[in-house]
Amino acid sequence: MSIKIGILGLGTVGCGIVQVLQQNAVDIQTRTHCDLQIKAILDRDLQRERDISGDFLLTDQPEAVLHDPEIDIIVEVMGGIEPARTFILDALQHGKSVVTANKDLIAVHGHELLDAANAAGKDLYFEASVGGGIPIIAALKESLAANRITHVLGIINGTTNYILTAMAEQGREYAEVLAEAQQLGYAEADPSSDVDGLDAARKLAILASLAFNSRVALNDVFVEGISKITREDLTYAAELGCTIKLLAVAKHQDEGIEVRVHPAILPLSHPLASVSGVFNAIYVVGDAVGETMFYGRGAGSLPTGSAIISDIMRIARNIQSNSTSSINCTCYLDLPLKAVSDFYTAFYIRLLVKDEPRVLATLALLFAEANISFASIIQKPRGADQAEIVLVTHPCREGALQEALDSVKAYSKVLSIDNVIRFEKEDQKS
Repeated sequence: MSIKIGILGLGTVGCGIVQVLQQNAVDIQTRTHCDLQIKAILDRDLQRERDISGDFLLTDQPEAVLHDPEIDIIVEVMGGIEPARTFILDALQHGKSVVTANKDLIAVHGHELLDAANAAGKDLYFEASVGGGIPIIAALKESLAANRITHVLGIINGTTNYILTAMAEQGREYAEVLAEAQQLGYAEADPSSDVDGLDAARKLAILASLAFNSRVALNDVFVEGISKITREDLTYAAELGCTIKLLAVAKHQDEGIEVRVHPAILPLSHPLASVSGVFNAIYVVGDAVGETMFYGRGAGSLPTGSAIISDIMRIARNIQSNSTSSINCTCYLDLPLKAVSDFYTAFYIRLLVKDEPRVLATLALLFAEANISFASIIQKPRGADQAEIVLVTHPCREGALQEALDSVKAYSKVLSIDNVIRFEKEDQKS
């Protein structure tokens, strides 16, 4: 049996799909019992040179791919919301199943697209939308389906992980490492989506929706980026036996879902603490399975191509059995979301103060008035009459922490509050 594929987009990922299909053609055919053939590829620029070739139509006309009656599966790797959304809806309406790697689109319009797939009786798969080649979507939808998932914690942006790893291991500043990441191609010319946490937030919205069977929108995710992290923060974290990562956190608790992306101080004993460079990892806890972790390359043409082709192979098997996936949409619950003020973590607070008697005692009193106590304190001189203080609190409500910080800002002996970073510890309880 021959199943024909149309691809929308021939950038880095599109080329990776072609390469993996060609180099592993025999194994893929043996495992699917069919011949997967690329029939047409949509590309905006037909003149640019490419490292791939094949017996397929290369076109700049969307209809030549979307409306070809011989094409069974459409693969969208264009990126962005439009025209990708319109093209996918068009493909489904024309009786084609769809594979996409588009995290932006799934995070914002996933519900609409899944409903359209169900209405058309076709498949919509998106394994490559989170974690590149890491098989996390199928794991949440299928392999871990018997569990009540309680935690999903992830390092799901390679750019920020590269930056923080280099800062920690080499003692360098944020701006210098960011410039290096841009030169190496790990960061875009405009890196804001990565370093401001938005890329990770889109992925977390997808993961949380699948893990907790309740729709989580992008706007539901609290987001904070890494631009305030300094070499000093990483040095202090190391003194505390910890490191700092941009962490995506989703928790299903009795009072609701908690979803947040921000820099987090992790104990070195935590499984995610050793994930370095551009690698990604997703730590999942289920009530039956316990702790699991998925690790690998979160981007790149071949890892992402691997995930996309795994989805193509699933659809090919469905076509042969004259069926579609029965788990296109798993959001059958409507769980409440926790307010940011109710988030519950320990905090690292770095301040510059006047080096005078009773300053530390006054700070302790201001925090105690908000019912917050300290787990540890680090103080170091900074000039003749100044001191840098790092306060590590016991776990507390975020609302209480903000109340204490308002009082600290008004204290005349405090010159500046230079950073506030959340901890993520295994023993934190809400």
